[in-house]
Amino acid sequence: MTPDHNDLWFLPLGGTGEIGMNLNLYGHDGQWLMVDCGVTFPKPGRIAADGTVHHRGEPPVQMADPAFIADRRDQLAGLVITHAHEDHVGAVPYLWPLLQCPIYTSRFTAEILRRKLAEFDLLHRVPIIVVETGESRQIGPFNVQWLALTHSIPDPNALMIRTGIGNIFHSGDWKLDDHPLVGHGYSRQTFTDLADEGVAAMVCDSTNATVAGHSISEAALHEGLLRAVRSAEGRVVVTCFGSNIARLHTLGLIARETGRYMGLLGRSLINMSGAARAAGVWDAADRLINPSHLGYLPRAEVLAVATGSQGEPRTALRRLAAGSHPDFELEAGDTVIFSARAIPGNEEAIDALISKLRGMGVTVITAEDSAVPIHASGHPAQEELQAMYRWVRPNIAIPVHGEAEHMDTHADIAKGCGVARTLVGRNGDLFMIRPVPGMRRQIAETGRLGWDKQTLVRVD
Repeated sequence: MTPDHNDLWFLPLGGTGEIGMNLNLYGHDGQWLMVDCGVTFPKPGRIAADGTVHHRGEPPVQMADPAFIADRRDQLAGLVITHAHEDHVGAVPYLWPLLQCPIYTSRFTAEILRRKLAEFDLLHRVPIIVVETGESRQIGPFNVQWLALTHSIPDPNALMIRTGIGNIFHSGDWKLDDHPLVGHGYSRQTFTDLADEGVAAMVCDSTNATVAGHSISEAALHEGLLRAVRSAEGRVVVTCFGSNIARLHTLGLIARETGRYMGLLGRSLINMSGAARAAGVWDAADRLINPSHLGYLPRAEVLAVATGSQGEPRTALRRLAAGSHPDFELEAGDTVIFSARAIPGNEEAIDALISKLRGMGVTVITAEDSAVPIHASGHPAQEELQAMYRWVRPNIAIPVHGEAEHMDTHADIAKGCGVARTLVGRNGDLFMIRPVPGMRRQIAETGRLGWDKQTLVRVD
C-alpha cells in the first residue's frame, strides 16, 4: 500500500481512540511523514502484544506497533515531534532503529530527546534537525510549517502540512492561553491566514472536548497555590507534571514570596529543569537548592516539588508516603498539594496514595478540594475548539487524541461550527483526504487487531 501523487492519506497507528501513545502517518506521492512517536503507561489488566497482562505495581511502557511503517522505512521521509511529552516523544529511543529517519522538532523538545537517546547510546546516530517556530521545511513531498500554540510544556507547535493536492492542519496538543508564562504564545491571525489559504482537513486534539467553557490560564494559578502554601505550617510538597515549566516558575515565585527554599524531587523533574535551562526557557530568578539539603531546613522553610501526581510506583511522592525517600521524611502537619488532575485510569492509585498520606497526618489538598484553581489543563475545552474551527475553516474535521466519547463530542462541535464532513475513526483506519474526501477504511496491514485488543509493543 503506497500513496501516489493523487493521494493524500492520514493513518493513525496510535493515539486515536485513546489518550496517549500518539503515532500518526501522512501519505502522499510515494512517501510517508510520521508525526509524533509516543508511549503510554497501561491500565491494570490491559493486554499487551505478547499476550501478557499488566498487573498493578508494574511499570511497563507500551507503544504503537510500528510494523506497517518499519516495513516501508525507505518510504519514510521524516519524523516530526510536536512537543516533548512522553506520549508524543517517549517511543523514539525504542523505535528509531526500526525507522532510521531524520527527526525534526523544536529546541526544547530536541533537548529532551537528546537526553533520552543518550541513555540508549543513540545520540550520535540519530539526525535531529532543530526548527524554529514559524519556519517551514520540505520533508519529501511534504512542506511542513511549525505554528505557535500553547500547551502545558514549552515550545509546543501545531503543523501546517502542505502538499500539491491539499493542506492539512495538525493541531498537536494545545490550548488557547493568553498568559502561558513560559515560551511562545499564539496569534489568532496565524490560523485565520490558514483558512484564507485553504485547509482540506484539520486533525485535532479531543482530550477536553466534553468540557464546557474555556481552559484556565497558567497565570491564573498563582493565587490558589500561594494561598495553599502560605497557610501551611510544616513542610509543603507540591506534586505536578514535571514537564510543566510554567508551573515550576509559579512555584519558584511562591517560594520567594513565602520565604521557603524550593528543591526538586524526582529524576524527570530534574531532567526537565535542566533541559529548560539548556533551551533558554528557565527563569534565572527561580533558584533551586540541592534536594539533599531539604531535610536539614526548618520545616516551615521547605517547598519541595515531587514527581508522582498520578500515583506511579517508585516516584518521589510514593517514596515519601512510604517513608523511604533519602532526602527527608514527611510528618504529621506537613502538606501535600496535588497541582494536577488524574489521567483516566489512574484514579485508584491516586486515591490509595492520598489515603496513605492522610493516614500519616499529612494535610492533602487536591484540585477538586481547592476553592480557587491550583491546576490548569493543557488541552482545549469546547469554546477553544469552536474558536479554532471558526479560524481555520477546514473542509474535513478528524478528531484524534481522545477516547470514543471525546472524539464523538468533538465531531459534533465541528459540525456545529459548519464543517462539511467529520470523520471519526480509530487506530488502523486509513482516512482518504484526497482524492475522495470523506472516505475511511480499515487497513489490516497496520496490525490493528480490533478496538478492544489493540496491538502494542511492551517494554519492561
